Amino acid sequence: VQLQAYGGGLVQAGGSRRLSCSASGRAFINYTVAWFRQAPGKAREFVSAVKYGLGTKYYGDVAKGRFTISRDNDKKIVYLQMNSLEPDDTAVYYCNAKRNELLYWGQGTQVTVSS
Repeated sequence: VQLQAYGGGLVQAGGSRRLSCSASGRAFINYTVAWFRQAPGKAREFVSAVKYGLGTKYYGDVAKGRFTISRDNDKKIVYLQMNSLEPDDTAVYYCNAKRNELLYWGQGTQVTVSS
């Protein structure tokens, strides 16, 4: 599985942005896809994930109430809709796909929130 994250950019505080994680390869529907982010000088942190099958969704504290994850298995894309963005949301956002012991990461996409 190869992943490509895109959709980052510069956004004003209070604004919204939608990130996309596009996948190639077979059996994408069998993978749990997650978003993480890493701000300068900070550890990578969990943002959100959507499981395969029933599509159960999980959110980290940074995302609850503001971000929404969704997946389109036909298009092999997982979206992260981010609303009410704050300067603290500035980070490189990464997606990964996991199935059992298999884990693939995409390159990150930079999101910068200006105050």
